Amino acid sequence: MSQKVLGLFVAFIAVANALKVPITVYYESLCPDSAKLITEQIFPAVKGEFREHVDITWVPFGKSSFSTQGSDVFFTCHHGPNECYGNKVHACAIEHIQANSYQVEFTRESLTLDFINCMMKIGKNFPDNVYPGAKCARDNQINTWENIQTCANSTEGSHLLQKHGETTMKFMNPLKNVPTIVFKNQFDSKVNDKAQNDLVGVLCSYVSQPMPKICASRNSAVSMTAVSTPFMALLAYALTKLFF
Repeated sequence: MSQKVLGLFVAFIAVANALKVPITVYYESLCPDSAKLITEQIFPAVKGEFREHVDITWVPFGKSSFSTQGSDVFFTCHHGPNECYGNKVHACAIEHIQANSYQVEFTRESLTLDFINCMMKIGKNFPDNVYPGAKCARDNQINTWENIQTCANSTEGSHLLQKHGETTMKFMNPLKNVPTIVFKNQFDSKVNDKAQNDLVGVLCSYVSQPMPKICASRNSAVSMTAVSTPFMALLAYALTKLFF
């Protein structure tokens, strides 16, 4: 590939990424509301028409807290010690998942989404240090589970989770609601509330042209409602004058 063609390709990728909507998801590994948002809203939307339209930053910490003693980091988590370990697994997965050149249908981002979605679906209650990561890795073509597991059981996992804690506290300390989702690095409580149950509707208000088909169909439905409502009111008024 010539330098000119390579330069154009890199420029194209940069422009495409710039058009993506940045999303930051603050969540907890054992939080039922986090599981609902990820499995019922984020996963189906991003695996569908919004795959090329969003750029997700995952922050698995939530309402946890931590303290340091030398090189050690100690965590207290919203849903107990198992959640602390689960958060470490998530932090290590985000760090270590990589796409391979022979897996052209996958990206690091899509593999991470698949893995997190799987863990949020089945990672509810489990014995200490036993997490369904191996199954989720196997089911989602992720070949770095050993690295993720080693990370989660070492100081690396603690330090990665500490960084997510610092990111969370810099955003909001203490975090009021879990999960919290932020669009374009600007927090809006009303947008966050709507996204919990209608992420597609929120994304349609942020994405650039060309918009996904689902947004076009929604806009058409809104337009029809806007036109038909005044018409029906006028028709009802005319009928009352005609018959009464």
